[in-house]
Amino acid sequence: MKPVRKLSIVLLLMTLMLAACGESGGQKASPSEGGKGSGEKVKLSIWHNFSGDDLRAKTVRGIIDQFAKDNPNVELDAQAIPPDGYRQRLSTVAAGNELPDIFFVYAGSQSAELFRAGLLQPITEIADQHKDWKEKFLPGAFEPYQFEPNQIYSAPIGMSATSILYYNTTLFQKYNVKVPETWDELMTAVKVFNENKITPIALGNKAPWVAQSTILGTLADHVTGTEWFKNAAAQKGAKFTDPEFVKALGYFKQLVDSKAFQDGANSIDNTQAEQYFVQGNAAMMISGAWTLTNLAASASEEQLKAIDVTVMPAIPGGKGEAKTISGGAGGGMALSKRTEGAAKEAALKLIYAISGPEAQKAIAESNSMVMYDTDIDQSKVSSLYYKAFNLVKKTAITPVYDAYLSADAAEVINNGLQEIMTGASPENIAKKLQEAQARSVTP
Repeated sequence: MKPVRKLSIVLLLMTLMLAACGESGGQKASPSEGGKGSGEKVKLSIWHNFSGDDLRAKTVRGIIDQFAKDNPNVELDAQAIPPDGYRQRLSTVAAGNELPDIFFVYAGSQSAELFRAGLLQPITEIADQHKDWKEKFLPGAFEPYQFEPNQIYSAPIGMSATSILYYNTTLFQKYNVKVPETWDELMTAVKVFNENKITPIALGNKAPWVAQSTILGTLADHVTGTEWFKNAAAQKGAKFTDPEFVKALGYFKQLVDSKAFQDGANSIDNTQAEQYFVQGNAAMMISGAWTLTNLAASASEEQLKAIDVTVMPAIPGGKGEAKTISGGAGGGMALSKRTEGAAKEAALKLIYAISGPEAQKAIAESNSMVMYDTDIDQSKVSSLYYKAFNLVKKTAITPVYDAYLSADAAEVINNGLQEIMTGASPENIAKKLQEAQARSVTP
């Protein structure tokens, strides 16, 4: 998971300005408000970043267009903003308290800071009205959007799954290697493939977030357990210099020392590693759900059929749950605090249309992961995506490190894994990480 940029400092200052307005009663009414009995159309605005030509973007835009057709009383102003500029543009209008009625937000610091600035209102009443829908979300789906008890502020329409173990069934059969379920079995597989001049695990760590997001999150969670990690991230009763985390880094170093990765793994990017793997040069690759989309576009059906997916192997004596995948909720639609009356009713209806059962199914069938238990038409997705979708659907999700660490600490562990791959000690990297996270948490 790539590091998330923080909102403009101007937005943080808006918290005080908004509070002052609230106390004086001077906050303006939403320009999109409309009365039920006015006989006029309700004006509603929505911003999102589904502007591309990929199937998911087209699917979401199609849902919004259909809502406009089905609700002629709603005068809908929908803006699809390219992802590269979306965060900054949203931050700019948020700083001026000019957010649209509905807008796409990312799980993590962006949505949390918007809440702290007093710019969001909950969408809990949708969940109350559609209890069956709420119950079909996977565990942890609402966690990033629950900023206060018994309230939710968005419903994810995507999922981040970052540590799927992809493996080449042809190579495993050819060399009579068991698909690893334990650490010892993984190390045996590494040894056999190396002996036969096959790279055991493809890795493209030129952008250093890759090893952290795809390997360390799940590997470390297997060793330490999720509760320990969250405590260490909060610097409450646990530190990254604790023996269990040093041990987790030691397992990563064991992969390096056993030559599990190809030479120059820190010099090639993730896309190059995917091609190296799909061409049969590596037996395995640990990567995220983004690889499903990339391979669907670049690999032949014959190559895809040779690939299967599973979870990373268990760690002996580990404190964490064994069969897990690191990841979490993706982005979802949020509701502006300023939207009221008939506009609010229409906004909640549109949010449900974009994140409801039919939408979740349609998004899943666009070869995109969702945090929702839905059935999909196998004929509408790639063979590899269908395997991964069913794997993730039944697998517990654990945290990705950079979703909980400060930006500085995330950079330390990202670069630290590169350093371990060139000879640094786990103890030294653990010390650097602890110092960086402590600086960010300590007042």
